[in-house]
Parts: sequence; C-alpha cells; structure tokens
Amino acid sequence: MHLIETRDLTFTYPGNVTALHHINFIAPRNARIAVIGSNGAGKSTLFKCFNGIFMPTSGTVLVRGEPITRENIREVRKFVGIVFQNADDQIFSPTVEQDVAFGPTNLGLDPETIHHRVHEAMRLVGIEDISHRVPHHLSSGEKKRVAIAGIIAMEPEVLVLDEPTAGLDPQGVRDLMAIINSLSKQYGMTIIFSTHDVSLVPEVAEYIYVMNRGRFVAQGTISEIFLQSEMLQSVRLDVPVLPKLIRNLQKKNIPLPMAYTFEDAERVFTETYQESIRHDR
Repeated sequence: MHLIETRDLTFTYPGNVTALHHINFIAPRNARIAVIGSNGAGKSTLFKCFNGIFMPTSGTVLVRGEPITRENIREVRKFVGIVFQNADDQIFSPTVEQDVAFGPTNLGLDPETIHHRVHEAMRLVGIEDISHRVPHHLSSGEKKRVAIAGIIAMEPEVLVLDEPTAGLDPQGVRDLMAIINSLSKQYGMTIIFSTHDVSLVPEVAEYIYVMNRGRFVAQGTISEIFLQSEMLQSVRLDVPVLPKLIRNLQKKNIPLPMAYTFEDAERVFTETYQESIRHDR
C-alpha cells in the first residue's frame, strides 16, 4: 500500500482553467521524491491535492489506500504535512514556540506531549535560540525553518515541501537540504518536494517526476531523468552542473564515471586522478 497515490487526477480552477491533467503519482514508504518543473507547471496545485486543500475535479487521491473525503480529511492532514512555498502563509502566532505548537495543540494532545514535540521539532531544525522571537521579524530562512518545525511537531509520515529553497541564500539552502535529509534518513519520513532548481535534486531525491503544463512528461531515477537532456530542455529545465561537466569530459575521452552529487563527484575525480598517477608511474 502506497502512502500517497493519485489515479487520473484532474483539477480545474473556476473559469475552466485545468491545472492538472490525468496525473498518476505514487509515493511509497521511506521515499524521497522530487517533482521538478518550471514555474506554472502545476506543482503547487498537485501538492494541495495531496492533503485535501484542493479536491479533485475528477480522478482520485488516495492516502494509505483510502480516498480523501470530507469525513477523513482531518486524519489525512495529520498524516500528510505541507510546507508552503511562502512561509508567511502558515506563520501567524505571536512567538516561534507558539507557532510550532499550533498544530499539535489542534490535534488535542496533552500539554506534556505538546511541549516535547515542539521542543524536539525546534531542535531538529535548529531554532531553539529564537523560540521567543516574533516570527514575522525573522529572515526568510528562519521563517522556513519555523514552518517546517510546525509541521514536524505534528509527526506526519509524509512531508511535502513546495519550492522549499525559494528565497534562501546559499548557506540557507545547504542548511535546509541537511534538515530534509536528516528527516528522511533518521526519522523515516517520506519526503516529497518541488523545485525548478535541478541542482538540488540529486542531493535529496531518489526518484523524479518531471512536470510541464499540468502533466507528467517523464519519471524515473536520478540517472534515468538526467540522461534526457533534450527532454529537460524542452520543458525549460537543464541537467545539473556536475553530470553535465562529467558528460562533457567523457566526450573528450576522459574516463570518468558518472556522478550526480558533490560527494560522489569528489570521489570520482579523486579516484580518477589517483589512478592516472599510478598509471604514469
């Protein structure tokens, strides 16, 4: 049984504007999935269907094998937590700690459990030292962490992040990627995130859906998708810098294995260099 599945999901906005066309998507347990596409591809609309913010015009969204209905939507939102692209859309309490506590409080948990969850969530994202600050006075990166902590405190099994690095500086992006990876690897959350910055994808995702104009035009593993440079260019995306560099060097008869992450590329270059030294001797 998949944690989230869509079957022929179609969503049309008022005015007969169809944003999603017959979407079929699967999120297994412990998965790390990227949905990539240029602005306006339909990523945000799709994500809002995952926990019932939007209900399908036709087709079905299933969570743990059950269709989302008005009757079970409260349980669905405990299970599937969404962090919006703009953190200001979900931060509204007087202090950071109160904001993080909002979700678990609405779940009807006892005060001791709420306290534990809130402080654990703030620790995980590194915002313990700003717990008493006013959220709207924080930087974009800090606001993003507060929004993520608020969802983590509800202990969902699926964390959905809509363009999570939008508006962040390079260090903020690195910090956020580390947080996302820790949630997946240490706590077993299924992570689904969207981005149009393909360079981020290999650092987090294992599987990719490519979206364009409300449709999936490709899906597959990191290597399967990033070998399709023409397809990516056709939807206004590109191959990440590292595999593009390695592919260009391979064309010049430099025998480098393919790598997609910085860590793997560093290893590949080091091993190739050391091998060339041994060969020269």
